[in-house]
Amino acid sequence: MAIETTAAPTASRTAGVDDPTAAKLSVRARLVLFLLCAAQFAVALDFSILNIALPTLGRDLHMTQANLQWGMTAFALPSGGFLLLFGRIADTVGRRKIFIAGLSLFTASSVLATLAWSPAAFLAGRALQGVGAAAIVPAGMALLTTTFKEGRERDRALGIMGSLMALGFTFGMVLGGVLTETLTWRSTMALNVVMGLLVLVGAPLLLTESRNEVRQRIDVPGAITVTGGLLALIYGLSTAAQSGFGDASVIGALVAAVLLLGGFIVIESRTEQPLVSLRILRRPSVAFGNLGGLTTFSMMTAVVFLGTLYLQQVNGLSPVSTGLIFGVMGIVCAITGNVAPRVVARIGSVRTLVGGLLLQGALTAVLLTISHGSGGTWVFTVAASLAAVGHLSAIVAYSVTATSGLPNDEQGLATGLVTTTQQVGMTVGIPLLSAVASARSDALRSAGHTVADATLGGVRVGVGVDAVLIVALAVVVGFGLRKRPGQ
Repeated sequence: MAIETTAAPTASRTAGVDDPTAAKLSVRARLVLFLLCAAQFAVALDFSILNIALPTLGRDLHMTQANLQWGMTAFALPSGGFLLLFGRIADTVGRRKIFIAGLSLFTASSVLATLAWSPAAFLAGRALQGVGAAAIVPAGMALLTTTFKEGRERDRALGIMGSLMALGFTFGMVLGGVLTETLTWRSTMALNVVMGLLVLVGAPLLLTESRNEVRQRIDVPGAITVTGGLLALIYGLSTAAQSGFGDASVIGALVAAVLLLGGFIVIESRTEQPLVSLRILRRPSVAFGNLGGLTTFSMMTAVVFLGTLYLQQVNGLSPVSTGLIFGVMGIVCAITGNVAPRVVARIGSVRTLVGGLLLQGALTAVLLTISHGSGGTWVFTVAASLAAVGHLSAIVAYSVTATSGLPNDEQGLATGLVTTTQQVGMTVGIPLLSAVASARSDALRSAGHTVADATLGGVRVGVGVDAVLIVALAVVVGFGLRKRPGQ
């Protein structure tokens, strides 16, 4: 179903903004977009809101310092691992049905996390939140791309959703600090309950069912291998941040990830109804578009993490002050999200994607100049906020690139890949670059430097590697998406 417009109330539901009679979204269309964006915002918010609250939470629930990271990992594992599976189930069973079921689980598990009486109860709630998010995100994205016609209408909708998802991540940092200091860490989880209930009230009233016309069987072997492979990859990288890449459990997890994901590719090449069609993955727009998305998400979340260490451990800022600085980034993301679709329409999604990545990389490189004191804080605030312009532009462009030119019956898969890229990116960047930063910090402390100086040195190395990776991968994406003869 595509959204009808106020300019043509009697027009076909397949009309979109490319139709000159369909210039404006109807009130119902705006409400549907708001509803879907609110759900995605809640998931993005939940991913980051605990960052600043974790130390307080650990003291309250008597969690050791080493186990605190599981507050994030318990959510990230299932939310990234089950995305492709739920994307295909939504295509087959019904996207509206899976969206509401996932949202119900997310809300109920947020109640458990809010009332948690022990570490086990809290982590169980977080894991169930992740499962719910794995259903919400691909089903919601597929509902959006099948509701809004490809072209300016969909680009605008994706821009709004992309800006809200980025805003949700950074806004979570602000709320995490404010709510933890003014109320308790439990209020950060209670917020998810309130948001979930509000969306659940509107979803049955506004959303219409969407599914593939031809029912397909679920590729069970493919589902098991890709889900297991993603779980092993996320677990291995998350654990490496604490234990190092030489730890036996990390090596075992990463080897298992390679074997399972390799097995998944073999299975998909031989099955009649694959979970992920390799034909789709061979499309440059899908493969390199998602590579661009993985790059921008992983590298920006790493900057947020490293920036938190810099602002609090080097310059001694409070959680609230730290959150407000990231709030500036959130505002920039919100503004850019409204402008980026116009840029895509003018110069194309590929140029916007590559240009956004290069801008993000260049401004990340500026962070190499950060130092002790207020001057360094200002450099970080300005450079990181401007890097968010490139980041958000890349988010909108990769979402458009990786979902364009595909029929509706493959939109669930395409958006599942897009959102898997997002969730995996938000998960892998932090452990990779925190391991790099930690290695440098440990070396400096061993050489006799103070904790603050050692942390600063580690953060500088981390952002330097971050900038190099962004620029290098932007070049790869640009070559991969270049126009070929006959195109």
